Amino acid sequence: MTDTTKHQGQRRQLIKLLEKKGIQDKGVLSAMGSVPRHWFMDAGLEGYAYQDRAYPITANQTISQPYTVAFQTQLLELQKVNRVLEIGTGSGYQTAVLLAFEGVKVYTIERQQELFKKTTLLFKKLKLRPKKVIFGDGYKGYPEKAPFDAIIVTAAAPEVPKTLLEQLAIGGRLVIPVGNKDQIMTRYTRIGDKEFDRRTFGNFRFVPLLKDKN
Repeated sequence: MTDTTKHQGQRRQLIKLLEKKGIQDKGVLSAMGSVPRHWFMDAGLEGYAYQDRAYPITANQTISQPYTVAFQTQLLELQKVNRVLEIGTGSGYQTAVLLAFEGVKVYTIERQQELFKKTTLLFKKLKLRPKKVIFGDGYKGYPEKAPFDAIIVTAAAPEVPKTLLEQLAIGGRLVIPVGNKDQIMTRYTRIGDKEFDRRTFGNFRFVPLLKDKN
């Protein structure tokens, strides 16, 4: 898969836009600048890859707006992180941004089987190496490898899953959009066994976080 000088120039312009919109974390800007977003989009939409907009992907899902990816990633404070759980692999773009941080081990869960298969193959093709790509219910997290230093949820939950809070390490951060039609970006930081610091960061719109019926 190619990454032309034109693509690289478009990414530089995108990074400038993200800085103007308030993204200040140099690690996040570097990661966003290093990941070719067009690799994670359908061929027919490749020309729009560096627009700051969400676009449709397989299984009626979306690839998030670059600003949203950068904003959530900045809230994770990945310089302090070793082990990350991503809920909602989706296109794989957010996964790739997380993997661009040196030393970060990424576990990622996808509920849609069609997307899970497509993205798993894409990771192999791109030689991206998450620690594990899991097909399963994101509401359950991944207790086998808990606790996590950071958990990022890339779909909207009507309320915060307690299982995810329980899988945070002390000092760990959960970043999740909470709500129905419009969601509030929320960060929970675990400060004790059953104590969490909760902060909110404005309104966003995400596709719903799917849950197993049983």
